[in-house]
Amino acid sequence: MSASPEEVLRRFYEEFWNRGNAGAADELVHPEVRDHQPYPGQEPGIEGFKRLVREWRIGFPDMTEEIEEIIVQGEIAVGRFRLRGTHDGPFLGQAPTGRPVDIRGIDMVRVVEGRITDFWYNEQTLELLQQLGLLPPTAELLAMGPRG
Repeated sequence: MSASPEEVLRRFYEEFWNRGNAGAADELVHPEVRDHQPYPGQEPGIEGFKRLVREWRIGFPDMTEEIEEIIVQGEIAVGRFRLRGTHDGPFLGQAPTGRPVDIRGIDMVRVVEGRITDFWYNEQTLELLQQLGLLPPTAELLAMGPRG
């Protein structure tokens, strides 16, 4: 019997993200998974997923994703998470800053026969960039006003 969408998503967080075990994707993710919001330059399918977790784990070696809630309806599982870590390695072309990050996000996956076939996500990217010192705080951005 295949694992439920909730079981697959929990393992996805624990083994793939928290342990950085890219090989877990071979069991948890369909080879032709559709990432509906890939990072720039991310290759399609399971290899893109493996590269994605490696990039995050290189940039944030102590990274953890704490599950705050999982909701399941049929084949779809939605997980709210809290990501914490320290930017101690290069990440998406940015040199390490040594800064801590603490952001939240939401993942939505479709699970068919015990494997993730579709992946959608949203995380606090603006806050991540601000915490890394790559963008000014929101108040400063708002004070800049519209650019015309």
